[in-house]
Amino acid sequence: MNIETQSVCEEKTYKLLFEEHSKSLFNFIYYKCGDTEQAEDVVQEAFIKLWNNCSNVVFEKAKSFLFTVARNLFLNEVAHKKIVLKHKSNLSPDITNETPEFLMEEQEFMVKLKKSIADLSEKQREVFLLSRIDQKKYSEISDMLGISVKAVEKRMSQALAALREQLGDI
Repeated sequence: MNIETQSVCEEKTYKLLFEEHSKSLFNFIYYKCGDTEQAEDVVQEAFIKLWNNCSNVVFEKAKSFLFTVARNLFLNEVAHKKIVLKHKSNLSPDITNETPEFLMEEQEFMVKLKKSIADLSEKQREVFLLSRIDQKKYSEISDMLGISVKAVEKRMSQALAALREQLGDI
């Protein structure tokens, strides 16, 4: 009986497939994930699936079966890790590495900053928020407000000076 016509379910044929393809299958997965343990696990799972489905896989298609199964196992692991990370980030959005004192100071600063911005004149506040929050260029702001670029620069300079005076040099 020719080896190509043999059943994958025969131990001798299965061992031959393992010896021929395990290293290249490992490299294939390792190059995708960069983790030797994960690559070894995926290769092992792929060969287990080959053994469990050996009656449905012909010898000529065994290599293709192994690589397809290994790729799918890897993609499933990646998808699962993404879901786990998303779930973790949804469960604990308030957990930080910052000290409670830092968080309280940050909150106090944000309140002070909002008050300082509110205390700016309307013209200064408008230019400041368009520039810093909406990320508009001075030329865009001048077009929007119908004033010169120099006027935008002057209002921005005044706004920054007023904020620096109220907040200190942070």
